[in-house]
Amino acid sequence: MTEVAIETRRADQASSMACPVNSYNGWDPLEEVIVGRIDGSVVPPHHVSVTFNVPKKAAFLLRFFGGRRYPWFLTRRAQEQLDGFVRVLEAEGVKVRRPDPLPLTRRFASPLWSSRGFSLACPRDGFMVLGDEIIETPMAWRCRYFEPEAYRSLFKDYFRRGARWTAAPRPQLTDELYAQDYTIPAEGEPMRYVITEFEPVFDAADFVRCGRDLFVQRSNVTNAFGIEWMRRHLGDRFQVHEVETTCRTPMHIDSTFMPLAPGKLLINPAYVPVERLPKMFRSWDVIVAPQPEPIPGMAFEYCSMTSLWISLNVLMLDEKRVVVERSQKGMIETLKRHGFQPIPVAFAEYLPFGGSFHCATLDVRRRGGLQSYF
Repeated sequence: MTEVAIETRRADQASSMACPVNSYNGWDPLEEVIVGRIDGSVVPPHHVSVTFNVPKKAAFLLRFFGGRRYPWFLTRRAQEQLDGFVRVLEAEGVKVRRPDPLPLTRRFASPLWSSRGFSLACPRDGFMVLGDEIIETPMAWRCRYFEPEAYRSLFKDYFRRGARWTAAPRPQLTDELYAQDYTIPAEGEPMRYVITEFEPVFDAADFVRCGRDLFVQRSNVTNAFGIEWMRRHLGDRFQVHEVETTCRTPMHIDSTFMPLAPGKLLINPAYVPVERLPKMFRSWDVIVAPQPEPIPGMAFEYCSMTSLWISLNVLMLDEKRVVVERSQKGMIETLKRHGFQPIPVAFAEYLPFGGSFHCATLDVRRRGGLQSYF
């Protein structure tokens, strides 16, 4: 390592100790995290951008409760497991912060459309932390337009203590953004998406961070315009690489492609064939996720907003400790074989709200500096 590189590393480490916001990857020791909340959550109102982004089995939930609060029997069980997850994090030495409540049932409007809210369950979708910078993302779902309001008090506190705070262009979300005649492409057909290139939109959960390299998938909530906005915003300090996926309805990369630690990558074999991985991962230990275990109960069978491959949606507490869904025995054993220390936690009741451990969190501070892993 050159003297310039050593001094840069020292400067990054000094900065990370001074600023309350510091995170460049998903595995440095986790010190502070924002965990979502589900009280007051509203089932997403019907819209083309929602209908084609959730499993068909969730049609029950959307048909009977779209635009209304989640039924109590889903909320109660999910809240119990969310509280248990928070207790696990705190017991492992992680400081937990929470967003403020919002009146999500209240209808809001732009000059051209109106909607109700959704949920604060998944902070990973709307925000990205890169070093000392918090980036608010322009999400494509209308029902999530005002979701950042719940995090204002947290972000103002972080800003006052030295963090940078950036917001991508607030999207218009007019009808021009959505392919109203969209149909899911069959195998062998050219890929198409429910969103157009009308304006830049992206969810942060379609990106994963790996030091100086970020990996992104184009999806039904992230368009090429949004990816290019991120490239230009980040400039030369980071490299953005697009990951090819075979999923016909892609949404959020963290159930498809997850760097877990330096030299170790977890992939979904149904969506990312090993032979299509970026060349830079040829020297890595590529961990092929096992077939997910069946998830019992009504919450998944009729109401889950995710696929079974949510089993990949784990949260690293450091390079060894990993929080994983308790019911996924195959995943737990696979992670053990590759040198990890799984922490099994029950969280399946959270799936109707849009995600699992990775989705439900936003890591604010991890102990470590910026470096390249390739």
